[in-house]
Amino acid sequence: MARLGTLYVVAAPSGTGKTTLVKALIDSMPAITVSISHTTRPQRPAEVEGVNYYFIDETEFQRMIKHHDFLEHANVFNHRYGTSRSWVERTLAQGIDVILEIDWQGCDQIQRLFPECISIFILPPSLTDLAKRLRDRAQDSAEVIQQRLADARETVSRIHHFNYVVMNADFDTAVNDLKAIVQSNRLLQKKQPINLEKLLAEFTVLS
Repeated sequence: MARLGTLYVVAAPSGTGKTTLVKALIDSMPAITVSISHTTRPQRPAEVEGVNYYFIDETEFQRMIKHHDFLEHANVFNHRYGTSRSWVERTLAQGIDVILEIDWQGCDQIQRLFPECISIFILPPSLTDLAKRLRDRAQDSAEVIQQRLADARETVSRIHHFNYVVMNADFDTAVNDLKAIVQSNRLLQKKQPINLEKLLAEFTVLS
């Protein structure tokens, strides 16, 4: 029996470094990938279609909702984000682990659909540090930064809904923590049918 991939949900306040951490994780481990969301948010200068997001308009987003194309979708800072249902299910069936980078609204939806998913919350070292990161990346106005900080307080209040918490105070340590979570899950007995099948057969054959 082939191993099914594991679905990971990773959430964090905006500016915590979630996307950079997830990229480092998938670059350092085999058979794990990140889902690329659809969004109605405008494309930023450094972003690439089909790499960072699939950029679509509101009409297309509503069409996809109507056709049940999304595993989950949410409205974040007046823009819509959604995860492709067919892509996630197909990838998991191939034995590849999938990471969803979503907010707490999406996490709630996924946990209802996939009770066995593993949820990870990325926490900044402090609110002051988070504010500095948001200012330093120079992507948002002062007003939007204040909105993001207010949203961070609500997001952190949902932390008890998650299986794991990783603090991004030191980048390398945080990446290693994420790798440890993935590796420990892969070592579960139920996740190793192919790895264990032949070995266990040796112990069950009658002499």
